[in-house]
Parts: sequence; C-alpha cells; structure tokens
Amino acid sequence: MSIYKSLVKPLLFTLDAETAHSFTIKCLHRANSLGILTKSTALTDPTLKVSFGGIEFPNPVGLAAGCDKAGEAIPAWPSFGFGFVEIGTITGEPQPGNPKPRAFRLPQDDAVINRMGFNSEGSEAVAERMKILKARKPILASPLIINIGKTKVVTEENAVLEDYRKSLRLLAPYADIIAVNVSSPNTPGLRLWQEKGPLKSLLSSIMQEAIASVNARGETPPVLVKISPDMSAHDMVDVLEVAVELQLAGVIATNTTISRSDSLHSSAAKVAETGGLSGRPLKERANEVMRFLFRESGGRLPLIGVGGISSAEDAYERIRSGASLVQVYTGLIFEGPYLPRTINQGLVALLQRDRLKSINDAVGIDCR
Repeated sequence: MSIYKSLVKPLLFTLDAETAHSFTIKCLHRANSLGILTKSTALTDPTLKVSFGGIEFPNPVGLAAGCDKAGEAIPAWPSFGFGFVEIGTITGEPQPGNPKPRAFRLPQDDAVINRMGFNSEGSEAVAERMKILKARKPILASPLIINIGKTKVVTEENAVLEDYRKSLRLLAPYADIIAVNVSSPNTPGLRLWQEKGPLKSLLSSIMQEAIASVNARGETPPVLVKISPDMSAHDMVDVLEVAVELQLAGVIATNTTISRSDSLHSSAAKVAETGGLSGRPLKERANEVMRFLFRESGGRLPLIGVGGISSAEDAYERIRSGASLVQVYTGLIFEGPYLPRTINQGLVALLQRDRLKSINDAVGIDCR
C-alpha cells in the first residue's frame, strides 16, 4: 500500500472535503515555492506524445478543471506526471460561490458530490497571478488550459457574452487553450447555454474575441467547449454542429452529472446532496458520451475525455472510445497524487500489449 493510502489519505479524510482540498493546494504552492518539486517534469515517452489543437502534449493525461481553480499550484502539477493542466473555472467577476458545506466525499463509491457554484477570484485577479508566474518563465513546461465560466449574477444575454469575453481577453495571454464551461450544474441557468441557439451565440462571440487575442504561444488561442453528461443525443449533435461550424478546437466531455444511479453504495443522506456527481459512478456514462461524439463527428473533431478515470485501464478505454486526451481529478482524491504517472506507465504497457506504435493509434479504435 502506498504512503498516500496508508497515511496521507486517512489524515486528509479526517477533514471535510473542501478544507482538505484547500490544504492540499496550499501545500503544493508552498512546496513549489521552496523548490521541492521544480526538478520533476511531466512523464514523457515517445509513444505517448499527442498533437491536439496544433499543440504538442508530452503525454495524454491532464489535470481536470475544478482542482486548481485559481492557478495557485500550476508549476507543481508536472511533478506528478501530468502532460497538461486545466485551471478554473474562472468567472469574469469575483464571487464566493455557494454556501458551505458544498463538497461531499462518497468513499464507498470513489465519488464526490460538489455544488461549489464557481467560487472564483475573478479573471482580473487570476490574470495578475499568471502575469507574475509568466515573469518566471515558463508558467508550465506542458500545455495550460484555462477554463472560463459565467458570473452568477450576470443574466442578460449581452452581459453574459461580455462576461465570458472579458475572461478570455484577460487570460488568453497566459493560456495555450481556452475552455468554455457551459455545463456545470451548480450555476442557475448555465446549462441553458448548451442549447443550440444560445450556444452558437455565445461561442460566436467568444471566437470573435479569440481571433482578436494572442495566447501564450503568440497565436490565436484554440477554444474548447465543455459539455454535460446529462445531455440528450439530439443536443449533443447540436453541440457538434456548432463546434464544427465555428471551428472550435474540440470538445471536453464530460462535466459532473446530476443523475444518481441506484447502484451507489454510500449513505442515502450523502447521495441525496444537491450538486454534480464525479468519480467512478460517472465512468460508464462518460464512455457512452465519448463514443457517441466520436462516431457522430466521424473522428474529425478532437475530444478530451474526463469523468471516472482512476486507472490506466480506465484511461485506455476512454482513448479507445475516441478521446485524444484524458483528465483526472476525483481519482486523485482516492488514488493519490502519482495517479497520472501510474496511468501513463500503464498506457505504455497497454500499447505494447496491443502492438500499437503510439497512443494516437488507439484513439477511437473501438468505434471504427
């Protein structure tokens, strides 16, 4: 048994979920400030390299949004084997999010329910942090995705468009890629922006801002959209049509789910908590969504898979279902910080087993 599972995890689990998370982020920030983690870099292997959105990724395993919301621990993440990092969700204006408690572990299910509500320092504060980090070049040796979302109090359509555009305008210079979150279940009315008309209006406006912006590479920032696992097949087709029409770089699938399976083993009180469910119970639905998106797009639209990934086998299944890249977050809570390194090492072995020359050869192989 690892030190994490035998010692660190039991100690962290004596704290409530959000307190433990905040403590961990502060520890990572401090460790990086002391230079403890700076010598470690993302795990690399020639067979794991991925090109996505015109950007090279050293390996396909990334940190999902929601973990390092404000980019406080950015330089630390490659130390654990991550090939890329996504920070956020970051809103245009600062906001506290929903009242606490708002995060709940379901240990019997390797799952978490959260209703954080986009607690965010706001785009101006995060941009200032990124400016300081950039002065110590590079911000991150691996690609950085910055995830942006809607400020809760902004409701009128033009104000929503400007809210997202403000975040992109301020944060694009520090990102390799921008991700647009329209799928969190914890901001009232947000998922309505996944409907075809509003989504096209929003993403058209964001793409206009992106074209006028320059990312950390001195290029127009590629834009992704993150969708919900609770969408109908018809709505997912609409998303694909909008993404192709507006020339988005790809789709992230999926966010957390508001559904609750009868197979959950945790207490009824925990399961009944309002919010988005993440972790192992989401895996099968996330795989279904990935296969649908890959088949419907004909494999022409790059996809990032997230939801319920906690092993090399999970990641490999998501890749074989159509994902070019995968992300983890809840899995870290239950498996430990070196999960991405373990996943990458396992992926190399799985490719060798299947006599595939690279991870790219495995993308969508089960859908062909």
